[in-house]
Amino acid sequence: MSQIEFFLKQLNEESVTTRKMLSRVPNEKYDWTPHVKSMDVRRLATHIAELPTWITMALTTDELDFENNSYESTFLDTTEQLLELFERSLVDGRSQLTAENESKLNEKWTLRSGDTIHSVSTKGEIIRMALSQIIHHRAQLGVYLRLLNVPIPGSYGPSADEPTFQSAEVEA
Repeated sequence: MSQIEFFLKQLNEESVTTRKMLSRVPNEKYDWTPHVKSMDVRRLATHIAELPTWITMALTTDELDFENNSYESTFLDTTEQLLELFERSLVDGRSQLTAENESKLNEKWTLRSGDTIHSVSTKGEIIRMALSQIIHHRAQLGVYLRLLNVPIPGSYGPSADEPTFQSAEVEA
């Protein structure tokens, strides 16, 4: 399996769980935050939904300079809008995970703020990081949802909120 095929497989597998988690965000809780230093639900969920586009950025650019590329997050008010954004981002990211781009994976990619270089990685490492960030922030969203008493979907098996898990617990 090529690296591109592996990344596509990972993106497709993780998108199932990510979609389930994003679908649980209550419309009335987009402004909620668990702590003053934490992102609110809107910012966190939007970030998760946009992360697949980093695949395209990694494969079509050589750097991201925060000083010269202002970021404007998509403003969402509903879970329907959130899921639509996620689906568009998936299409965008998948569009670059093609055999022709395999040769680009070892090219260097730089993250900077003007003259300050934060990191230099390969484009393949940036894709791996984007996939890891989806998983990391999805888990963070799971904590938010738990604090809001929203049932959590299973990720790599059932969650404590799913009947399958609860019945297995009773039988044990």
